[in-house]
Amino acid sequence: MRTIGLIGGMSWQASAEYYRLINEAAAARLGGQHNAKSVMVTVDFDEIVAFQQAGDWEGAAKTLAEAAAALERAGAAMVALCANTMHVVAEPVTAAISVPFVHLVDVTADAVKAAGITRVGLLGTRYTMEMDFYKDRMAELGVEVLVPPAEERAAVHDIIYGELTLGVLREESREVYRRGMARLAERGAAGIIFGCTEIPLLVSAADSPVPVFDSTRIHAERLVGLALD
Repeated sequence: MRTIGLIGGMSWQASAEYYRLINEAAAARLGGQHNAKSVMVTVDFDEIVAFQQAGDWEGAAKTLAEAAAALERAGAAMVALCANTMHVVAEPVTAAISVPFVHLVDVTADAVKAAGITRVGLLGTRYTMEMDFYKDRMAELGVEVLVPPAEERAAVHDIIYGELTLGVLREESREVYRRGMARLAERGAAGIIFGCTEIPLLVSAADSPVPVFDSTRIHAERLVGLALD
C-alpha cells in the first residue's frame, strides 16, 4: 500500500471526515485490522479563511503548496487537498510536488458520468458556487453545473462557515439545504454534488429528490484505490 498525503485543516471536521472515510475504505478492501497508510499536514483554517475573505489566493496557494511539499518529503506517494473550495489553487499546489495530485473535481466528474448524468446541481461555499474554477473544470469533463440563485447561495455559504465548520448541526439549516436541492432538481439537475466536505454532516441522499454525489467520499475512495492499485 502506498502512502496517501492529505492537506487538512479546512476545517478540522473536514480532515476528520477524510481520515474516517479513507480508513473505512481501506478496511473494506483489505479486511482485518488494516488502515490506510497516510500522512497529514494540517493548516490553520483561520488563516485560510483570512486569505479567502481578502481574495488573496496567491497567499493561500503558497501555504498549501508548502504543505504539499512537506507531504512529499514525508513519503507521500500522492497528495490530496481535503477541501473543495481550495481547489481554486490546485495548479500551484500541483506544481510544488513531483508525485501525483489527485484532483477532487476530476474524480467527482468521473463518478457523475459513470452514473449516466451530465447535468448536476452544486452546493458548496460561495467561492465554489460563484467562481469559475469548479464549474469550468466540470464543463471541460462533460458535466454541466447548476447553482442556486444568489439568496440561496448566501444561505448555503453562511451555514457552512457559521455552523458546519464549527460542528453545529441545526434542523432549520437542513431544511434550507433540502429546499435548495429540490429547486435545483426542478431546474433540471439530475443529481446534486455535495461540493463541500462538511455538507454530508448535515444532509444525505435521503434529503435529495435526485441522486447525490458526495465529493468527499468519492475522493477518499479514489485515494484508497490508487494507494492499493
